[in-house]
Parts: sequence; structure tokens; C-alpha cells
Amino acid sequence: MELCPCGSQQSYDICCEPIITFKNKAATAEQLMRGRYTAYVKGAVDFILQTTLEEKRKECDEKAIRSWSQNSVWHELVVLGTSKGTTGDTEGVVEFTAHFTEGGIKKNLHEKAVFKKIDDTWFYVDGEIQKSKPFVRAENKQSRNEPCPCGSGKKYKKCCGVLKH
Repeated sequence: MELCPCGSQQSYDICCEPIITFKNKAATAEQLMRGRYTAYVKGAVDFILQTTLEEKRKECDEKAIRSWSQNSVWHELVVLGTSKGTTGDTEGVVEFTAHFTEGGIKKNLHEKAVFKKIDDTWFYVDGEIQKSKPFVRAENKQSRNEPCPCGSGKKYKKCCGVLKH
């Protein structure tokens, strides 16, 4: 059994394959998001284009999408949260992180994706890239000119700080 790339822990043939082959419609915005991620993994560019809201398709660069899909190693999709986007909704937001390697460099795409349901079909509208949060040091940084915390009486840079270089 091949697990679905979307991370659902279901087999691909019952999870995203029926959606990206248009045998079934995505029932929720999250299900479409998972299907779109899987389409990138599988190179199903037609699905990515056709599930983009029609007015937004002209903004899509098919060649760039195909290149990104085929030239990346897709590692994992992590759905961080959803807002609306259920079977009874007509709009929804899915926040996710897609982990991949491109050009030998590990990267991730953290996005809040907006979806809209028209005539019982979910479409991707747009996404807002989420900036990485800055690193916050848990403890104060030891200044080079402060007394060494080991109690030697020397400046940090002349004592334990020497070991850091």
C-alpha cells in the first residue's frame, strides 16, 4: 500500500488519487489543499491549474508550476489549522507548511491559503506567505567582556569564551 503524500496516513488510491484524477470532488477546503500538495508531488499540473479559481488562472505560470513540481523533492505537508472550509461552507482558509528540497536546499512554504466553493466545487483562490518567526534566545547572551560565569575572575573572552572559537 502506498501512503498518500498528503500525510493523511491513508492509502493514496483512496485518499487523494480519486480527487486529483477528477473521479471525486474535494468535500472540504482542507481536502482540496491536500490534493493540491499531492498533485505537486505527483506532477499533476492540470489538477493544480483546474482547481485554481478561474479568474486567478491567468496569473498561473504553467511552466514554472511544472518545473517546481518536477524539480523538487517533496517531503511533507503539515496542516497547521483551518478556518471554515467544511462541507457546509462556501469559503475557507487552510494554513499549512509544505517541506521540500529544491536545488539541493531544504526549504518550506508556510502559507495561509484561501479557498472558495462554487457550485459544490472547491477552488484555490490565493495564498498569503507567512514569514518565519524570528529566533528568540531563551537566556541572555554572554557578553565577551563580562566576567566569566565559571567564577574564574577572568573576562569571558579570555576564559570559557576561548573554547567557543
